Amino acid sequence: MLVLFAPLVLKILELCSCCKWHKHSSLLLLLVVRNLHLLDAFEGRWGLIQNGTGTFGRVHLVKEKMAKRYFALKVMSIPDVIRLKQEQHVHNEKSVLKEVNHPFLIRLFWTYHDERFLYMLMEYVPGGELFSYLRNMGRFNNSTGLFYSTEIICAIEYLHSKEIVYRDLKPENILLDKEGHIKLTDFGFAKKLVDRTWTLCGTPEYLAPEVIQSKGHGRAVDWWALGILIFEMLSGFPPFFDDNPFGIYQKILAGKIDFPRHLDLYVKDLIKKLLVVDRTRRLGNMKNGADDVKRHRWFRSIDWDAVPQRRLKPPIVPKVSNDGDTSNFEAYPEDDWNKMPPVPPKDLEIFKNF
Repeated sequence: MLVLFAPLVLKILELCSCCKWHKHSSLLLLLVVRNLHLLDAFEGRWGLIQNGTGTFGRVHLVKEKMAKRYFALKVMSIPDVIRLKQEQHVHNEKSVLKEVNHPFLIRLFWTYHDERFLYMLMEYVPGGELFSYLRNMGRFNNSTGLFYSTEIICAIEYLHSKEIVYRDLKPENILLDKEGHIKLTDFGFAKKLVDRTWTLCGTPEYLAPEVIQSKGHGRAVDWWALGILIFEMLSGFPPFFDDNPFGIYQKILAGKIDFPRHLDLYVKDLIKKLLVVDRTRRLGNMKNGADDVKRHRWFRSIDWDAVPQRRLKPPIVPKVSNDGDTSNFEAYPEDDWNKMPPVPPKDLEIFKNF
């Protein structure tokens, strides 16, 4: 979630021998970061991201002065990353985003670190979170849920083709661009997988049974999460919920789904086939992979070649007055996040290649 504070007082430095330039020459990004004063070719306003495992990241809305392009600068506190044991997730996020290039995935342009913070310069997506639209509307109708599901499926299929598991699919991590198409964001739980992994991570309502049972999990968890997401988009609530995580886990393992009466018969069938406890029989994780999902009757009207080309008409077009419009994000109060001391060299060593 993005928050804006007062504009920074930015200094403009002359190009000198101590300066490095971004490998994408069109950005002309001057990489000089000192005590969190951005001494570069950008103007900026500050923001805050709330992370599910604790607050250790903030997002700055910055504008390149030369080309007038807007970017999102994610800044993560190194002490908080270490305290919350998120070192590997941070490295995974960078390595995954460096590898991918897809119209429905957020783009990463640059990374850097100093004695206190990690920096990731990403594209700015002004439409806000899908979660906000779902919350305001209560639930989506069948055609709206269908549209978002098709673009999400193409994103998952692409990630899996790169042997990457996403592991954090939920409405809060789906942004809308100014035309209304999706961008998956927050790749902190994403990971390149050859076989299986045993890390317990994700949002309780979206966890697959094999994650809860610590049996080792793979890319099948993303298809389970898709089933949860489709249910939530069309119902306004997830299929398994409780006042505490343990209660949620019990319901997930029991696997009993109570469908609202208004749901389309075909989408009920699709959700049932995605929310199969036995991952070897879960749609999307069998021999034909994503093709089994795309050939399901609920998607009978979809031209799948048109989806990644962004030729489907979005059901919601965000109100965006300009490329730097932040009105689709909620505001939060400022705190003292930028006053922490530098970390010792031994802690910085973990991030030497960031």
